Amino acid sequence: MSTERFRLVLVSAGTSDPSSTRLLADRTADRVTALAARHGHEVTTSVIELREIAADISTALVSQLVTPRLRQAITALGEADGIIAAAPVYKAGPSGLFTSFVDVLDNDLLIAKPVVLAATAGTARHALVADEAMRPMFAYLRTLTAPTSLFAAPEDWSDPALNARIDRAARELVLLMESGFADRIKDEAWPSYQHEYGSAGGTETAIDLDTDLMRLATGGSAT
Repeated sequence: MSTERFRLVLVSAGTSDPSSTRLLADRTADRVTALAARHGHEVTTSVIELREIAADISTALVSQLVTPRLRQAITALGEADGIIAAAPVYKAGPSGLFTSFVDVLDNDLLIAKPVVLAATAGTARHALVADEAMRPMFAYLRTLTAPTSLFAAPEDWSDPALNARIDRAARELVLLMESGFADRIKDEAWPSYQHEYGSAGGTETAIDLDTDLMRLATGGSAT
């Protein structure tokens, strides 16, 4: 197996510092790095702290203006080989900050990218949020979510079962990154997706703008 360099991006929607949400993401990232190293790979990790760009996310939602800080976060995700997406649970679902960030992402940005989903909450009653609320969001974005999702309530941090789940999810992510599936999709099947104007972060250029319909849509006249 050839040596690879993987770019891992953590998305943390925790609002406190330190944050249990960030802690869960960090633990998972550490395990990913260790397992990848056993396979002879190197992992470079970067973190997107959503609390630091909350105002930028709000601006994008109401005005479609993407600030430089938000653009930097979006670019990091677009270049990622693997993603760990972690959110605290508010009102029986992932936080509004987390869902707002997902809302501003381009629909084509994360096609086929491997993702581990993680959630934290103050009670075990929310243990299914990652699977019941977050997984459909990332299915809509057409990501390749790892079979194992992660959840941690206060009592889980001292339970060896949490480390076992982290190990399983990390191993799945490493194998998915090794597969190179996302790159193969771009190389072999990208045109088969129904891209919209401005998709893939504005890089989709296979749309014919010189049509009667597109001229009308932009205020011109059909010929």
